Amino acid sequence: MQEKYLEFKLGAPDYVTVETEEERLVCQGGRSAVTAGSTTVEFEDAGGHEDIFVTSEDAVKCVKLRWNYKIPKSARFFGDAWERTYGDMEWHGMSGNRYLPWYFLAKLSEKILCFGVKVRPSAMCYWQADTKGITLFLDVRCGNAGVQLKGRKLRAAQIVCMESQNAGSFETAQEFCRRMCTDPIFPEFPVYGSNNWYYAYGDSSEEEILSDTDYILKQTEGVKNPPFMVIDDCWQEHHRLDEYNGGPWTKGNSKFPDMKGLAQKLVEKGVRPGIWVRLLLNEDEAIPDEWRISYNDCLDPSHPDALAYIRKDIERICDWGFTLIKHDFSTFDLFGKWGFEANLRDNTMEKWHFYDQGKTSAEIVKMLYQEVYDASRSNNAIIIGCNTIGHLGAGLMHLNRTGDDTSGRIWERTKRMGVNTLAFRLPQHNTFYHIDADCVGIFGKIPWDKNLQWADLLAKSGTPLFVSAMPGALNPEEFEELHQIMLIASEQKEHFVPLDWEETDCPEIWGENGETVTYDWYDDEGPTMDATVEYYNAKVVVP
Repeated sequence: MQEKYLEFKLGAPDYVTVETEEERLVCQGGRSAVTAGSTTVEFEDAGGHEDIFVTSEDAVKCVKLRWNYKIPKSARFFGDAWERTYGDMEWHGMSGNRYLPWYFLAKLSEKILCFGVKVRPSAMCYWQADTKGITLFLDVRCGNAGVQLKGRKLRAAQIVCMESQNAGSFETAQEFCRRMCTDPIFPEFPVYGSNNWYYAYGDSSEEEILSDTDYILKQTEGVKNPPFMVIDDCWQEHHRLDEYNGGPWTKGNSKFPDMKGLAQKLVEKGVRPGIWVRLLLNEDEAIPDEWRISYNDCLDPSHPDALAYIRKDIERICDWGFTLIKHDFSTFDLFGKWGFEANLRDNTMEKWHFYDQGKTSAEIVKMLYQEVYDASRSNNAIIIGCNTIGHLGAGLMHLNRTGDDTSGRIWERTKRMGVNTLAFRLPQHNTFYHIDADCVGIFGKIPWDKNLQWADLLAKSGTPLFVSAMPGALNPEEFEELHQIMLIASEQKEHFVPLDWEETDCPEIWGENGETVTYDWYDDEGPTMDATVEYYNAKVVVP
């Protein structure tokens, strides 16, 4: 019987291009090592993957690898995103101008071809596919300046390729994610619960959190696995509503007078305590300028003292008793742009680099994630990344918020951001980490029939379900419907997948083992007219 999945190798590329601060050199490939100026690029067969090494005395910005590997232009393509998705994922036709971060699948009539790099590479990696071949870009910059390797041999990436036959596209994507990530970390129990962001939007208090706790306990009455109560942006000492949402993270504000005491109250009530933090934005005047990124004053994790400072913040939060930590905004705070704005090859910003010019941006991102994970292990805390680069965080975070914000106010936004990321990032669930497609916002602004479907799908997908349910917003019948969904979410035994994901960017037909459900995502009168204007449903506070 023919195997479903077969590994294959691209081998040495046909062309190698090296871009430094001074020049761009194009070299004929076909060899295990190519030297361009003072830069050497090596290719090594490492069994299940191919290693790409870069050594240089120059300030290297990018290495481009080109294979004359032709994919028929009739193929359909599916790729990943730089960090979160923004309602923009879909299967599509060939486009030589489209960036395909980290990995992509090409579906032909008789098989599916998969190309990618293993998780946690030391370069920002993206592919392009056109009618003449495929290209892999290895962006090794430090900030937007060339990295100063000074002869260090950098393993920039590990290429993985797979072909599937007689397997569906979703199943193939799942298997390929397993091959790209062989060391994921998962929570020891299903994660779900409450987070009041999508009705409070940062205007909250200890009293309100305790009220929310009582409400989620009623919604989950009868469960064996206690829910989380996550305190979002609102609690920190310098919090200024709609103005500033950074640190210091040393204590709460007047509405949150005792963070350690609050964590204990949550435990005593019967929930697991969770908390949100934005680690890199910090106006603590005791932080030296040397610890900060030059262009935006956020903390620079490549500086050892800044990294130690961040570690103390995590250890303090763990000491307070919080067992889930959601760290947010780090990609924006490091690079000054959201994922929907990247192409990360954009050079429009003034030239800047991190403190440690000898490390690539990808290595510095991994340093941050590793430190957060290591610091949290003293309390065995669960880590959720938000606005994080999932391909660099797999193996260093238990959960990843894989899409941009849903909404408690506008259904069109929840449909666009939530359903899309759940469907197209679902192959990463239980392969990279557990995916968090974001909350169900419940306080009377969105019709219950829509929120009910969104909550039902999250529960049936077997992914974490968090609700932002304002106490009293649901009538008794609606409350009982949510109660039954939360019972399912507490176990996460069902694993429905999108069955029509090749046909639409907002899959409607979901199923598992022959059982299917068809959801109705669209209003009869069509989408909300101002949905694109209301791209963010609350003010985003940036430095």
